[in-house]
Amino acid sequence: MKYFAARTKNAQKLIRRNKVSAFLITNPINITYLSGFTGSRGFLLITKSKTILFTDSRYIERAKYIVPKWIEVQNITKVWRNPTALKESWQKTIKSLRIKSIGYEGDNLTVKQFEKYKKITGRLTKTTDISGEIESLRAIKDTHEIALLRKSQQINIHTFQLIKKFIQQQRRKRKPLREIDIAWEIKRKGFELGAEDVSFDPIVAFGKNSSVPHHKSGTTRLKQNDIILIDMGMKYKGYCSDFTRTILPKKPTKLQKEIYKTVSQAQQNTLTNLKPGLLEKEVDSLARSVIEDAGFAENFGHGTGHGVGLKIHEYPSINQEGTRTIEPGMVLTIEPGIYLPGKFGVRIEDMAVVNKQSVNVLTQ
Repeated sequence: MKYFAARTKNAQKLIRRNKVSAFLITNPINITYLSGFTGSRGFLLITKSKTILFTDSRYIERAKYIVPKWIEVQNITKVWRNPTALKESWQKTIKSLRIKSIGYEGDNLTVKQFEKYKKITGRLTKTTDISGEIESLRAIKDTHEIALLRKSQQINIHTFQLIKKFIQQQRRKRKPLREIDIAWEIKRKGFELGAEDVSFDPIVAFGKNSSVPHHKSGTTRLKQNDIILIDMGMKYKGYCSDFTRTILPKKPTKLQKEIYKTVSQAQQNTLTNLKPGLLEKEVDSLARSVIEDAGFAENFGHGTGHGVGLKIHEYPSINQEGTRTIEPGMVLTIEPGIYLPGKFGVRIEDMAVVNKQSVNVLTQ
């Protein structure tokens, strides 16, 4: 539970930096990050000295044994259904904690939700949009998070190794194999190895479908000389992993080998030179420059990578416009790709932990 205390202290520093009295945290992922609570209804109120989790009767018992003891848990079932009681209870909380201004997560609240909040708050507090502030904390992983991310990726890698064997077995038996067959097998084997869920629906693309970066796995059957692109991820104790491999046919064409080699070099150049202090766009250029020099600039349309944590896509975002600075503790994907429409595509993706001087790649 020590890591929750450290995260709350960091949030309280942000409260002071934003010059407000408290943060109202409504984003479910941010609530989990700060308290461990995973219910579908709840919100956190964090002041400079106190943290309160508000939830309803469905989650009270769970909250009491999941969240740290120093976080106060309040059951709002009755007041939530009564607008007058809700207003009185909320205003009583604000007055007792002497809250004059609140930072809210504007990118999480709907207009209707924000209007309701303003109505029950009245003129007691000023509001400031603090969207992205907790996400910026989540970008720097603590040792506990890195251990969970490492375990998640280990399950992912092991699953992929089993999937390769599964494909080989099906081919030897000359059984028809569809993209969705492999996608389903990824889920099944991942669960058997300890994953609680997949990070996202597996992307399995055969042949020309691999030229679509986020292809939706379908009923396309595997042919003898098809490229196979597999992008997959597992969840372990809430933390995601991400990993892409492109499997060439036994007798790849000259163009397929050239594209694969270029993508591999682009990724290796990025992992070799990635270090703290670089801007997101500078990391992106490490991969993009290799692909551009090879003459495939127009065939690499997405960013080079992204942060991974409780969500599959987190800060930072490694793209051509990114101006955030890479810092120690960030966990990134590096995933350059080249896509030739109607022909095939190649993407290679690995996760890496940024250390003070270098990076530690979590895959091979």
